[in-house]
Amino acid sequence: QVQLVESGGGLVQAGGSLRLSCAASGRTFRTYAMGWFRQAPGKEREFVAAITWSGGTLYYADSVQGRFTISGDNAKNTVYLQMNSLKPEDTAVYYCNAGPRVLTGPGGMDYWGKGTLVTVSS
Repeated sequence: QVQLVESGGGLVQAGGSLRLSCAASGRTFRTYAMGWFRQAPGKEREFVAAITWSGGTLYYADSVQGRFTISGDNAKNTVYLQMNSLKPEDTAVYYCNAGPRVLTGPGGMDYWGKGTLVTVSS
């Protein structure tokens, strides 16, 4: 199995920044791709960003393109999400996600973290 642990959520004012981290442990050879999803209250879970370890291909949702940056440290099995110019509509629980390939549908990849809450005040 693979365990994913997120950190870095919190409360921030609109226009501010936050950086999320997700550390993977266990059978990390299964985590060819890692990324982030989010779920706002009353809404469906949605893809945010992902990265592949081989080649470093990056994927972003249109809603965060240009504001969020995903990066990773393969040696540490850790992925980061730098979130800038945050908006109230970015408020959600952010989940780390990992698996053998990038999947951007609501079902996501195979493994999930427990989530970290990001609240953006107006």
